[in-house]
Amino acid sequence: MIGFLNWLDGILWGLPLIVLMIATGLYFTIRSGFFQFRYIGWIFKRTLGQMSKKNQDTAEEGKGMLSSFEAISTAIGGTVGFGNIAGVATAVAAGGPGALFWMWLTACLGMILKQVEVTLGCYYRRVNEKGDYYGGPTYYMERGLGEERHWNKLWLIPAIIFGAGIFSTFFVTSSTLTASQVVAGAFNFDGITIGGFKIEGIIIVGVLICALTFVITGGGTKKIASVFSKLVPFMSILYILMGLAMILANITSVPTVIAAIFTNAFTGTAAIGGFAGCAVASMVRIGMARAVYSNEAGWGTSPMIHGSARTRHPVEQGLWGTFEVVFDTFIVCSISGLSVLLSGQWTNGTDGGTLALSAFSSSFGTAGSILLAIIMVIFTVTTSGGWFAYYLAVLEHLYTKEGLMKDIVMKVFYAIRVLPGLLWTIYLVKTDNQGFIWTLVDITSAIPTFVNVAVILILSNQYFKLLKDYKARYLGVGTLDENTPLFYEDAIARKK
Repeated sequence: MIGFLNWLDGILWGLPLIVLMIATGLYFTIRSGFFQFRYIGWIFKRTLGQMSKKNQDTAEEGKGMLSSFEAISTAIGGTVGFGNIAGVATAVAAGGPGALFWMWLTACLGMILKQVEVTLGCYYRRVNEKGDYYGGPTYYMERGLGEERHWNKLWLIPAIIFGAGIFSTFFVTSSTLTASQVVAGAFNFDGITIGGFKIEGIIIVGVLICALTFVITGGGTKKIASVFSKLVPFMSILYILMGLAMILANITSVPTVIAAIFTNAFTGTAAIGGFAGCAVASMVRIGMARAVYSNEAGWGTSPMIHGSARTRHPVEQGLWGTFEVVFDTFIVCSISGLSVLLSGQWTNGTDGGTLALSAFSSSFGTAGSILLAIIMVIFTVTTSGGWFAYYLAVLEHLYTKEGLMKDIVMKVFYAIRVLPGLLWTIYLVKTDNQGFIWTLVDITSAIPTFVNVAVILILSNQYFKLLKDYKARYLGVGTLDENTPLFYEDAIARKK
């Protein structure tokens, strides 16, 4: 079974998906006139520059149930998490320094991919019977493919595959395990013995983390967004400062490590210590898979949060998607990767949270381990909370009308929402087969990514219409056509 899953992972993250993502990213980059690079100053002005403004959640933003800041906090909470620590550490342990280069390259194209999917998610969103806004890939599949392109019920095929791929991550998760490993290791908590029966420390920590996640996610998307708008900035700054301290402590080795990242990206990495070596093809696959898992560009997850945001224009919200990738990969993931490489621990045969813990403890001792443990707990809770909001968006689309069936499904989902993470923690602690979970993680990210990237490529003309309008309306580029509908609901109203 494990052999089959490894084969499937290699196929899914093989040439077809890699070519699709690179080709689609280049297509949007070139046709948009390299928008994500040429207008990076404007993007930061309309995202990072708006965070400190007191009126950032006022009606000026437009209709929606979350402010742009709440939406980005929730989306970053879902993306900037244990994947940025354990995922990057695993990528370096499996692919060597060159894996970071391919993560960066994927992110360059991911900047425009996420902008496109967020834009489409906002444009095609709908309002439920309670007046709450929801959007995302299944929404633009229904409205963009099913209605505008007259696919009729055929839109259900990609939607079902995508939805199944997204929900598979509900049952396949390693975030609780990773955080539990780091916390138990930082505090040397081996467990407790009750009546001759020993309960491992990792499992006990896992129970506590799941309990904390259960409480925070109890209020639904609005409550999660409210909590994350306060928690995520603190979490991110704390980790960045810790990572920068790690880099400064090893500043003399930085030039050597940077050189290794670029040279090994095209030559592969030879076996060193516990590191088995890695060929270029494998390194590309690992780097791209971890980049998508970390920043989620093309995965179709962030549009499910951004589709609920109050925004004056779909492209304006799409700018937050670009910022999300920049922050996630070029800042947080880079810090993680450099920290692991500078520590020299990446060749010791470990990976995941254990490797990250050994990297920081090598420079800062027990204090570094404890601080990383605290950060990992926050990361895990925010990741789980962000993904919980994604699942809610899919369920809201599946059950568009209020009724008994929707009530039952929602109650069951709320009741078991943290159970899979705990069960995986127990299973993997007992079997000590952590490579298995990362194989499943790659598979569950590849399926929805393939479908979503293909769909946004099909719907690309709608994005470019909105981009043209946005540039004319706010950047003074081109001629403004006042008749351009900014949201699908507007387009429908004009046809009546």
